[in-house]
Amino acid sequence: MPPSPPPLLFLNARLVDPGSGSETRGGLLVADGVIADLGQVSSAPDESRVIDCGGDVLAPGLIDMQAFLGEPGAEHRETIASATLAAAAGGVTTLVATSATFPAVDDPAVVDFVLRRARDTGRVRVLPMAALTKGREGKEIAELGLLQQAGAVAFSDGARSVRNALVMRRALTYARDFGALVVHFAQDPDLGAGVMNEGDFAHRLGLSGAPREAEAIMLDRDLRLVALTGARYHAAIVTTTLSLDALRAAKDAGLPVTCGVSINHLTLNENDIGDYRTFLKLRPPLRQEDERKALVEALSEGLIDVIVSDHDPQDVETKRLPFAEAEYGAIGVETMLAAGLRLVHSGDVTLPRLLAAMSSRPAEILGLPQGRLEKGAPADLIRFDPDAPFVVDPAKLHSRCKNTPFDGALLQGVVSATVVAGEIVHEA
Repeated sequence: MPPSPPPLLFLNARLVDPGSGSETRGGLLVADGVIADLGQVSSAPDESRVIDCGGDVLAPGLIDMQAFLGEPGAEHRETIASATLAAAAGGVTTLVATSATFPAVDDPAVVDFVLRRARDTGRVRVLPMAALTKGREGKEIAELGLLQQAGAVAFSDGARSVRNALVMRRALTYARDFGALVVHFAQDPDLGAGVMNEGDFAHRLGLSGAPREAEAIMLDRDLRLVALTGARYHAAIVTTTLSLDALRAAKDAGLPVTCGVSINHLTLNENDIGDYRTFLKLRPPLRQEDERKALVEALSEGLIDVIVSDHDPQDVETKRLPFAEAEYGAIGVETMLAAGLRLVHSGDVTLPRLLAAMSSRPAEILGLPQGRLEKGAPADLIRFDPDAPFVVDPAKLHSRCKNTPFDGALLQGVVSATVVAGEIVHEA
């Protein structure tokens, strides 16, 4: 059994607890993998490693609820080793792996494989999300109970919607009986078949558009099924005011629903596609600027619960194509925090609220003990300077693929240390 890491004593830190929304100055002591003391730390073991933060932020590590990790079956795009290396560099201490692998995560043996690979090669925590239907085909419900016992934390078919309402109703009912969380990608696959947001800009580029109604129609159906079944439901990524209105009404009615948004849809809009930039071909597509601003406002007020990276590595062969033929997806786990800090620097979102959507709120939804600065909480921590500038250089990112939408962008927020269970896994 490996020896436990030595105690860590962080001094002169700006302690931000997103769970309570508090910000204080002081220190924090880590011992035996948990937070042993914080605030005015009075004493520490002699063998402690002392780290002077110099006023940097010390906060709970980020929890990314949607990331493609490549294994099994797509190791040419990403591996658990490379994805967790990128996560550690970006301050993410827990990755929820999507079920969109080859084979899909629809069998307890595949769940076990992901967990073992993460244990052997991962730098941060990896939690598998299992498929909602067998083969992610939307036809037959997967064995949710067995998958949950094997270690699946939620159920989703990835970026595929369950088209059949009866199948979706049965899946929600089945999940409810196990207290399981259903994470669904709400987009009508027929109406939403366009390659970018429908509107004037798509017409000028000569590209087929996906209307925002494609998302709203599917989400509205799902929310009605949640009311019918009482199951816990999480809308994976919302991008439109139509969806926000529906979710607000559902939450006001007391339904057990939550929602997420990708960092791309919070910080970019359809105009950033510019001259057919395929790294910004995403599913769902980037929307208009007024929709982006509405998402930011919904995040600030707490209507949107979670920010995800929607990390989706694609190799050069699938991206260096005409826009209509290129694959969907962008990497994002390593730049999620820095991109989100754009909203803090612009004054649109407070730092505690941003961090809550990336740590404490995902932990609450998934039932995890992480995401808080409290005595006895797991010592999953990040130290970062929110004002430190850097230019995104794809060649320096740790993912196997380099399809970042922030190529060459000037961002702020350098992560100088990432701690998982009391052990430093990244140090700049």
